[in-house]
Amino acid sequence: MKDGFIKIAAVTPHMELADVAANAQNIVMWTERAVKEGAKIAVFPELSLCGYTLGDLFLQEKLLNACEKALLSLAKDTANLDVVIAVGAPLRVEDKLYNCAFIVAGGEIVAAYPKTNIPSYGEFYETRHFTAFDGESKMVSLSLGGKPFPFGRVVCRCRSMSELTLAAEICEDMWVSAPPSTYLTQAGAHVILNLSASDEVIGKSGYRRTLVSAQSGRCECVYVYCGAGSGESTTDAVYGGHKIIAESGNILAQASQMFDGTDMLITEADVQSVAAERRRRNTVTQSGGCMTAYFDLKKEKTPLTHRYVPAMPFVPEDGGAREDRCAQILTMQTSGLVTRMKRAHVGTLVVGISGGLDSALALAVACNAADRVWGSREKVIAVTMPCFGTTKRTKSNAIKLTNALGATLKQVNIKKAVLTHFADIEHSEDVKDVTYENAQARERTQVLMDMANKTGGMVVGTGDLSELALGWATYNGDHMSMYGVNAGVPKTLVKHLVNYYALNCGNKQVRDALLSICATPISPELLPPKDGEIAQRTEDIVGPYELHDFILYNVVRRGFSPAKVYRLAKHAFVIGEDGTDRNKGFTKEDIYKWTDNFYRRFFAQQFKRSCLPDGPKVGSVTLSPRADWRMPSDAFAEIWRRELKQAYEQDR
Repeated sequence: MKDGFIKIAAVTPHMELADVAANAQNIVMWTERAVKEGAKIAVFPELSLCGYTLGDLFLQEKLLNACEKALLSLAKDTANLDVVIAVGAPLRVEDKLYNCAFIVAGGEIVAAYPKTNIPSYGEFYETRHFTAFDGESKMVSLSLGGKPFPFGRVVCRCRSMSELTLAAEICEDMWVSAPPSTYLTQAGAHVILNLSASDEVIGKSGYRRTLVSAQSGRCECVYVYCGAGSGESTTDAVYGGHKIIAESGNILAQASQMFDGTDMLITEADVQSVAAERRRRNTVTQSGGCMTAYFDLKKEKTPLTHRYVPAMPFVPEDGGAREDRCAQILTMQTSGLVTRMKRAHVGTLVVGISGGLDSALALAVACNAADRVWGSREKVIAVTMPCFGTTKRTKSNAIKLTNALGATLKQVNIKKAVLTHFADIEHSEDVKDVTYENAQARERTQVLMDMANKTGGMVVGTGDLSELALGWATYNGDHMSMYGVNAGVPKTLVKHLVNYYALNCGNKQVRDALLSICATPISPELLPPKDGEIAQRTEDIVGPYELHDFILYNVVRRGFSPAKVYRLAKHAFVIGEDGTDRNKGFTKEDIYKWTDNFYRRFFAQQFKRSCLPDGPKVGSVTLSPRADWRMPSDAFAEIWRRELKQAYEQDR
């Protein structure tokens, strides 16, 4: 279970009603098949040893004895398999009959989970045969004898992997207002196994998926749902064998025996991520009241042969979802700026417009806000400030966009002011170092600030989240503004926002200008052009933003270790562990180089983030020192970079 990944199988085998021995053998066969696929957990449906639709046969002594014998034989037959099995069977305890989920591992019954909520409505009449769990956990034994095991609310813990803790609930338990899994996760379970026999009716599978997703998110857990299917009686209902595996609110995989012919669903879940998220969200309640059981598994690496890792975690891959996100973010940015405008009673909005993506987005947001507050855009002042590195293309785009949007254009050539400043500080203009570059950025900020003062206005910042992470901003230059509308937007999403605005603004001139900006290389334009073209490309210096945003998400939002980030990046960008060529244009050497650069810059540039202007949070990652990210400016990155280097060298 290296890096917290564990492979889980949800299996709906064909079931023979009341032929318990045959069902046990079939479960062993499917378990062996799951283990060959690398699974460490195999989950089967509710009452999978005998069948859910047996009616009054549950009251037959012969059937109950057969189920107990099958449990013992199942434990024996799988003793040499490195796997945890969850199967369903009835259990007699003190003259009562319970519908139970059994956890079997290492040749033993580890624990039994009695169903808490027994349905007796519609097509269900379980109260005729089964007793609801009353909340009293205890040690019990099979009626036929054998080693006692915990019965009730139990958390099963893996001795070799501290983050692998699991528990179970049964079917209806998930559908009620207070599922047992809520209490089990509060007691420490990271994985919930739901053994189910939910029948299929129109619309039910979608609702079931919603419940699984919501419960895994609410409880911050991995939730494995496995439904009964082929072999159950179809006298009054059909059972589709629906299987769902979710993690922290996200559906990792789902399949149906009825609708797509899938008997076994398998994927990798990340219990380390669940544990990290619980530590981050300190409102995830922790409580006791559960018994503890233990099992053993070998500590091995789990190949990511089924788990999909998105290369751009900030950008939805579905076109419709991406458009919805863009619309929401633009609304949030605009609303944040509108509130600040009203509270500050500003007379203008001043935006430095460069002809690049970030300033184009900021200007569009400013125009939207002006529409809402003033009903016109004349008070939006877009200032273009050409200097040594400005190209005709970017200047032209800046002017065209401003005019098309209906904002007020101001042109201030800062070359003379910067040369005067060079003379003042005795710096040669022939020395094109960091002073040469930053002097231009600070002069631009001075112009914007003073123009805002002159017009009773406010400077709208343009810098984005990715630049803040890398520290790709001049301290007290473009680093500073009065409200940074892009502060929560990563670079990979900025381009989509600009493109979305272009295609939905209803203005051809605006659209053409924005699409031209989208096609322009990202550059600070602080060094003189070469043959009239941009000479300074940001991604050649700090690395590709597509990769940096992937790292940013997994470092800040997920809290993953450098070795895990490197592994996931390879899986997403180079060669997947399923053997798929991702064809993203990167090599393992690229992944290492730019990941190391990210850690180096992220730590070294924290001082810039410690004094950021206000700006709206729009996603799950933000670097504001007043919100989600607090970090000392003098922390060292060495232990992170050493682990990354070690992972890379072991991979060569």
